[in-house]
Amino acid sequence: MFDLPKYGDGICLARMAALLEALSIDRAWLQRISVVVTGSNGKGSTAAICARIGRASGLRTGLFTSPHLYRFNERIQVDGGEIDDETFARLKRQVGAAIASVSEHLGERFGAFEALFALACLHFRERQCDFAVFEAGIGGRYDPVRLVGAREASVTSLDFEHVELLGHSLELIASDKSDACAAGGTIVYGENCRTLRPHLLEYNRSRGCTSLFVRDEIAIGNEISKVSGQQFDFRFGDHDFGGLELGLTGAFQFNNAAIAATMFLLWLQRAQPRKAADQVEAAIRDGLRDARWPGRLEAIRQNPLTVIDVGHTPDGIRQSLASLASLHGADNWILVTGVSGDKRADEIVGALAPSFDTIICTTAHHKGGDANMIAAAAQRANPESDVRLAATIEDAVQLSQKLATEKRRRIYVAGGLFLAIEYATVAKGGRTQDLNFF
Repeated sequence: MFDLPKYGDGICLARMAALLEALSIDRAWLQRISVVVTGSNGKGSTAAICARIGRASGLRTGLFTSPHLYRFNERIQVDGGEIDDETFARLKRQVGAAIASVSEHLGERFGAFEALFALACLHFRERQCDFAVFEAGIGGRYDPVRLVGAREASVTSLDFEHVELLGHSLELIASDKSDACAAGGTIVYGENCRTLRPHLLEYNRSRGCTSLFVRDEIAIGNEISKVSGQQFDFRFGDHDFGGLELGLTGAFQFNNAAIAATMFLLWLQRAQPRKAADQVEAAIRDGLRDARWPGRLEAIRQNPLTVIDVGHTPDGIRQSLASLASLHGADNWILVTGVSGDKRADEIVGALAPSFDTIICTTAHHKGGDANMIAAAAQRANPESDVRLAATIEDAVQLSQKLATEKRRRIYVAGGLFLAIEYATVAKGGRTQDLNFF
């Protein structure tokens, strides 16, 4: 969409501020309507749930996420509708002209993610959004979404990722992500961040940020997880909602739902403090029930049952595996796996392989790591497993469906986003080369 590299020159905050100014984006308005979601896993689901609650509350709601799964347009939505091609092209020209001017003045090159963030801000302003949810790309400290100046932000979960940029300890990664929140704001932390509570409380103290943690200040309980739907109780401050229905599957979604609901309640308290209590509860209930987000434990076919998951960190994979077993049972699965070439295959495949006796290893068309390397990692992690090779995603789809029919098995596709989405595309009759990731 932009003739730009993925990332620009160094830290982007100053040039992003100049770009927003060139586009006449009122940053006070942006701060007033927005919340920001950061984290290692669960960002997309949390952002989608929060936006759906906003819509259920009657607010015109913008949603900015990354990465996309099938089309660039997925990244920028208003009230659940993706930005259309004509609007995208028109705003792209406007952003492109501003980038050219600012780049010439500063002598710095912009990145494509920065351009998309600016385009989203323009679209939300043009559509007169009342509420907007921005998902960070990497970290929070130097990510473009920090320019939102959000007073309500979240860190959904923590895992080792992008360590060359964020740091080689969870404390450093947590600190970086926390900096997406403006000074004096409130940060909602997911359940697996609780082990870092002393560090985060102290880290946030100097900026006057309040820290809230799921299962501490934010209570969830009575979780029920079924294929037909999920349910849980939620309590935060004066809000006590029992029997909330959740449209997204997987036990990890309880954490994401609690974060999304809390962030919206905090934002609403600041932006619309006179909202009637019964209207607030109705919005939370409807938003959680109606939220949808593809790619996480998504059943793309029923015969044979085929489930894909786009998780690509070891912790995210372990959570998805546990939820898969809880929802569908742990036995009679064929695993189709592959890992992007820039990811640590031993850790990712090592988290998956011990749970499966039949494993198909393949290479995604986009950035896929070598299938032989993946197979070696699977064999090391589970020496007793039957490990097969499939040179391409097309071969993996054909082989997995053949084995599933012969052995009366189900298919689980996991290990990376490109792998899962390419498999789903081919299984539905599409082509991997028609997908355009960045």
